[in-house]
Amino acid sequence: MTKPAVEFDLQKYIVKLLQNEPFFATISRHVEKMADKNCPTAGVRINGDGHFEMRYNPEFFEKLPMEQRAGVIMHEFYHLIFGHVTDRLPDEGMTKKWNIATDLAINSHLIGKIPESGCIPGYGFFKDYPVGEAAEKYFAMLPEQKDGQKGEGQGDPLDDHSGWGDNADKLDPTVREIAKQRLREMMREAANDASKSSNGWGTVSAEMRKEIMKRINGTVDWRNVLRYFIKTSQRADKHSTVKKLNKRFPYIHAGKKVNRHAKIAISIDQSGSVGDEMLEKFFAELNNLAKIATFTVIPFDCEVDEKLIYVWKKGKHKSTERVKHGGTDFNAPTDYVNKHGFDGHIVLTDMYAPKPNASNCQRMWMTTPECADNPYFQTNERVIPVK
Repeated sequence: MTKPAVEFDLQKYIVKLLQNEPFFATISRHVEKMADKNCPTAGVRINGDGHFEMRYNPEFFEKLPMEQRAGVIMHEFYHLIFGHVTDRLPDEGMTKKWNIATDLAINSHLIGKIPESGCIPGYGFFKDYPVGEAAEKYFAMLPEQKDGQKGEGQGDPLDDHSGWGDNADKLDPTVREIAKQRLREMMREAANDASKSSNGWGTVSAEMRKEIMKRINGTVDWRNVLRYFIKTSQRADKHSTVKKLNKRFPYIHAGKKVNRHAKIAISIDQSGSVGDEMLEKFFAELNNLAKIATFTVIPFDCEVDEKLIYVWKKGKHKSTERVKHGGTDFNAPTDYVNKHGFDGHIVLTDMYAPKPNASNCQRMWMTTPECADNPYFQTNERVIPVK
């Protein structure tokens, strides 16, 4: 008896496909892959939680040679790297013309690695198009056409871009900001991993590396970073409930209700060297963040007085306050946070004290631009200047 054919599972091949592309391999770890036969080829998008998904048609991938499978995956990840999924759209919005323009920009870096049916500068309909231009430049070069139509002989986009437009109007603005910051962190991690070995960047060109580093090191709104930190510190508590339908086993097993919460510590340096203006800016943003989360505020100088610690309840508004004026010891709040099992630790400070003990949870430092450029100690943790 003939065994039924096993459907192509991208997850089983992804490590082998990207073994010579360490940069993309790191990006891949942060992107969920989902088989979807309704997707003609492949496509990336942001989901409702601000994470990235790659949908792919298993039949399409199974027919491709190994090198082209890797090329299509890198093509999808380049859409993320270039910001096509998060925030980069022309005034006209999502159109077939913009789809082709973005593919031309990406495929300039993947010539010989993707199916020839794609939109490739220097080939077919695009034989007179230069290689290596931005999507906006290709967009201006393309002939005018109605969305959904193409000129005679004009190539089709290699992948499915419908997820960009379909999700754009539905996504909460905060979720989109979370996704943009998450993308920056993904790229930062991938670039750091790539720099550790001689072949870490794989086939990423020197020009492309400069573009990637520019996107990583560009100006960051510290408020977005703060929101991202809190969102990514959230834990999920799941419990069974008959009120929610189980998607895999409807009417057989109870569904799962998910309650997400973040146990966040905000340690505020109360030493005299921390200015009132910084405190005012930070408290102003915490009032906004209190709309989505509850914090534990830990005032400190050279010690933590537990009588001064308080919980900033979700939805509450508080005024700026200073309750201590001593020196600075970062071990004091770190030890308290480690002892009480927090999920995330944010420290507002001028950085003028010795490096503290390691933190059991993710820790982030927020300070002035001057202090960020001239810290008293060096750290691999995030240091965000509050402008």
